[in-house]
Amino acid sequence: MGAYIFRRLLLVIPTLLGIMILNFALIQFVPGGPIETIIARMEGGGDVFENIAGGNADADVGREESDSAYPGANGLSQDFIEDLERQFGFDKPPLERFLNMMWNYIRFDFGESYFRSISVVDLVLEKMPVSITLGLWSTLIAYLVSIPLGIKKAVKDGSRFDTITSAMIIVAYAIPGFLFAILLIVLFAGGSYWRIFPLRGLTSPNFEELSFIGQILDYFWHIALPVLASTISAFATLTLLTKNSFLDEIKKQYVITAKAKGLSEKKVLYGHVFRNAMLIVISGFPALFIGVFFGGSLIIETLFSLDGLGRLGFEAAVARDYPVVFGTLFAFSLMGLVVSIITDITYVFIDPRIDFEGRG
Repeated sequence: MGAYIFRRLLLVIPTLLGIMILNFALIQFVPGGPIETIIARMEGGGDVFENIAGGNADADVGREESDSAYPGANGLSQDFIEDLERQFGFDKPPLERFLNMMWNYIRFDFGESYFRSISVVDLVLEKMPVSITLGLWSTLIAYLVSIPLGIKKAVKDGSRFDTITSAMIIVAYAIPGFLFAILLIVLFAGGSYWRIFPLRGLTSPNFEELSFIGQILDYFWHIALPVLASTISAFATLTLLTKNSFLDEIKKQYVITAKAKGLSEKKVLYGHVFRNAMLIVISGFPALFIGVFFGGSLIIETLFSLDGLGRLGFEAAVARDYPVVFGTLFAFSLMGLVVSIITDITYVFIDPRIDFEGRG
């Protein structure tokens, strides 16, 4: 097992390098950049894409053509543009910029945001509580509800319970998360009906003044709606995956043999079937965790006025804040690869018969 983990850790290096190379190369072909963003702000346009497209025709009347490579920079001196390029490091060729960036990332030096005057690490740590809340609780609730439900559906396959619950989770899956979030706001956050839950933030303004129990209750009071909205779509996939996995195992010969020997249904189900059926369920954990934790929270964060990693990534991409974009990409990719290794280790704990060392 130790040798397998060591090989997987070594494989992390080229995988991470490939992810960074691909994304860095793509960025070179995307129009706009931090310098264009600054120029757009100084010119009063405020829209980088408008300036890239050529700007407002009326505003261009009377302007002399400029040799600058940056559209919209006609009113700025070339010396100023070159000084900006030196500050951002764009006076160097792309290969040199990439190598310098990777050398810094190897030392976990992610630099400083172009537009926020704060280090990328501090910025991520500032937004992390929101993403931890949405990612951790959504994943935990999805597994705690879906796995028992999927097992019961497998045991009662074809029954009325199975039919009703299947219809419910399919309807839940068909509802987009953001639409469900809006429905929750309208019904329970003072939209049109009841004001039971707060609409913004993770805690109340007087959070520090509350008792320990009061702080816990206040925290869960604030996260109830956003966590529910971000979890709803995960129930269907995970429940049906669990059910189908258990159904496949229940029909196998070893289960029939175990029942013929007089073992109780509960012992057969949880002593033999569970560890085999759960392997395919656990294999989907990295994708579910990373997806909920980093990918699917932008709209939920916006609707519930939460400032997390979803909004940070979107705003950094729009503003072309490259240190934030690449720094978070590196950190999150590394975390995803590590979670994948942890998932493999979990296989061994669930089914000790698995031996990764035996892989050819």
